[in-house]
Amino acid sequence: MLHTVPKVKENHDLKSESKARISRLQARLRQEDVDGALLPYSVDLYYFTGSRQNGVLWVPAEGSPLHLVRKSYTRALSESAVTEVRPFPPSSGFSGLLNPKARRIGLTFDVMPVQSYRFYKGVLPGREFIDISAINRELRSVKSAFELHLMRVSAGKLCEVFSQVPGFLKPGMRELDLAAEFEFRLRKSGHEGYLRMRAFNQETTGLAAAGESAATPGCFDGPIAGRGLSAAAPFGPSASVIRENVPVVVDYGVAVNGYMVDMTRIFVIGSPAPHVRKAFDAAVDIQAWLAGNLRAGKIWEELFLGAARMAQAAGLGDYFMGYPGEQAKFVGHGVGLELDELPVLAPRFRLPLRAGHTIAVEPKFVFPGLGAVGIENTYAVSDSACEKLTPFPDDLVCL
Repeated sequence: MLHTVPKVKENHDLKSESKARISRLQARLRQEDVDGALLPYSVDLYYFTGSRQNGVLWVPAEGSPLHLVRKSYTRALSESAVTEVRPFPPSSGFSGLLNPKARRIGLTFDVMPVQSYRFYKGVLPGREFIDISAINRELRSVKSAFELHLMRVSAGKLCEVFSQVPGFLKPGMRELDLAAEFEFRLRKSGHEGYLRMRAFNQETTGLAAAGESAATPGCFDGPIAGRGLSAAAPFGPSASVIRENVPVVVDYGVAVNGYMVDMTRIFVIGSPAPHVRKAFDAAVDIQAWLAGNLRAGKIWEELFLGAARMAQAAGLGDYFMGYPGEQAKFVGHGVGLELDELPVLAPRFRLPLRAGHTIAVEPKFVFPGLGAVGIENTYAVSDSACEKLTPFPDDLVCL
């Protein structure tokens, strides 16, 4: 093992976490003059209750929360950190569970299907529904010491599998074989398999792609999509054989207890071309500059613009952050229970970093017909500096 990590803390910590999270949400609801929040989305349910069973959490601006569960009620009873857990009621009885004075009710419009919205509008007539998506995402973006501990556990597992790649990456291996071997080892280590994303129509399990395949444009909202196996799954590893002397991109996250970190490393069977080495060195320099500025108070947009200027100064601006003309509009994204949390280091985000923000920084370059190259690590922001949560060498590894 590269390093040891502390044992995951006991469930009582999750209960105290849940109580603190709900208290912070209630304070924000009162601040925005919202009488309560209904949270049906599975990841939000897990965040606030410690159980992602199918149901909804009612959080009044004042008073005790109520966890209503469709399935499995039995399991939610044993998992939920919320004191009052009940079976989900018939539609006719739903309104009676809420204080009749609760007129302005918060919902997370960013993830709520229209059908679900219509259901709650039907069972709660006369209420005004308020979008609290921004409040929820802002609260979840700041990680506690407990959450950072869980992310370090995930990072230890991911770094360990990355350290094994030189032992199983061989000439003649398909991208799919490399991905399968990497994912097999991740799962054996305790990876839960899910890399959840909040964005509509975005999904991933990770990426292993080489050469031209890694430089294929795609629908995934990131700098490198991969060719994938078909038009139905047009991202990720393909069945192409990995050739010598081309960059092999291995980009994966791992989740333990729901919390994930994200990493990318580059491998070459043979020797990298000069443009690969130049771009990789530029990516590492950009990452170092960003890491040196990941501290509370720094503006998200300014960090992106500084990284873009460095790419331009290196003569690589046209290839920065994706296929030319289709580049991703960020250089770093928040991670935690989802792969696309706040903050996002991107244009038009004139917001300051806060202590507790966790960010996957990923400066990358894509050269059509040739390949892709870059680096990615996950960092935790503090008041004066940042912590690299993925403590693994940033080298371009030649085999």
